[in-house]
Amino acid sequence: MALTKRMRAMLAQKPASEAPVPLADAVAVLKTFPPAKFDQSIEIHMRLGIDPKQADQIVRGSLVLPNGIGKSKRVVVFAKGNLADDARAAGAEEVGGDELAKKIKEGWTDFDVCIAAPDMMGLVGPLGKVLGPRGLMPSPRAGTVTAEISRTVGEYKAGKVEFRNDPTGIVHAVVGKISFDAAKIVENVRAFIDHIISLQPASVRGQFVKSISISATMTPGVMVAA
Repeated sequence: MALTKRMRAMLAQKPASEAPVPLADAVAVLKTFPPAKFDQSIEIHMRLGIDPKQADQIVRGSLVLPNGIGKSKRVVVFAKGNLADDARAAGAEEVGGDELAKKIKEGWTDFDVCIAAPDMMGLVGPLGKVLGPRGLMPSPRAGTVTAEISRTVGEYKAGKVEFRNDPTGIVHAVVGKISFDAAKIVENVRAFIDHIISLQPASVRGQFVKSISISATMTPGVMVAA
């Protein structure tokens, strides 16, 4: 496939080799690429030295980045009583029980995050066939099965990031917008890298982080030195 003029220009601005460069330098390179017609997301891709087939080597979790991701997520919550009131007050788009479960079972998934109070998981569990393939199933490990509904909804509305390694052992995440100040992008990326490193499974031997790259939505990736 022929490269566009814009892509050729970006490739010419990349470091000549694929050798990783300091994080601040990598962000600076992204900032020099020709702009798109929208505010591109900044993405990070970390290749880990794990065996994705081993349950004890799955790297999964969530964190609130220092400067958010520049996007407010659409949140639905399974809760009742005071916890349902807390969810609504915190800004959740939809809050409910049986009716919400029925709506999702019929195929509605117009949201980014699904949170559930622990006592609602009996209702949410059967929705796994709809929510699971889309990465929306509430999970204690990801912090989306919780009694701290108000705090959790607030974090996701502010741009909390969820991640899980893919079948090849790579973790992908959005860590900001290209319009952010370079220093804020660096701070977000560093916080994400440090968090992933802190999650190294005990059973992993050898080099845990194999490679790191960052890119914007419509740019080439730039390799980053951990």
